[in-house]
Amino acid sequence: MEERVNPKSDAGRVTAERLFDESAEVKRKFVRENGERIERVAQRMAQTLRRGGKILLFGNGGSACDASHLAAEFVGRFKEDREALAAISLTTDMAALTCISNDYDYSEIFKRQIAALGKADDLAIAISTSGNSLNVIKGVETANARGLQTVAFTGGSGGKLVTLAHESFVVPSRVTARIQECHITLGHVLCELVEGLLFGVRG
Repeated sequence: MEERVNPKSDAGRVTAERLFDESAEVKRKFVRENGERIERVAQRMAQTLRRGGKILLFGNGGSACDASHLAAEFVGRFKEDREALAAISLTTDMAALTCISNDYDYSEIFKRQIAALGKADDLAIAISTSGNSLNVIKGVETANARGLQTVAFTGGSGGKLVTLAHESFVVPSRVTARIQECHITLGHVLCELVEGLLFGVRG
């Protein structure tokens, strides 16, 4: 029997290549626009950790996972063995999250934790693809009020978040997946730069 060729198979491979190219191009454009800011934020993060402060990270959904992922890279290690670095994801304590949501409101989950844990020597990284997540916005407002340095990872137009944070990274895409892919790459780059600044680690 003659083998029948599925015309969609080749199209699938082309589509996959196009999506990879699209993701790579978003990252290339992002770093061209934000290279100096990335270096500056890495310096601020290193200074925060050097003086005994900590990094607080938070977001929703995939951004919550990025917050946990990046906190683990600091507390554990990124590339080389070195001292543990103080970083906390505000997305992982299910008792705190459900308690605050139940007793107050879901929009309060990061605000309340920052009010409890945040100090003026700390730095907060807020992650939101739209920049308009109310709980993230309230978290940044509280961090600012308590004297923390604030950094936003966002995308598209940047949303309200971009006007609140001391430093804002806006991924030049309106596609959530492309924004998230760039956010985790940015996070990894910051981890490596901070390790280099603190411990002389080089790639």
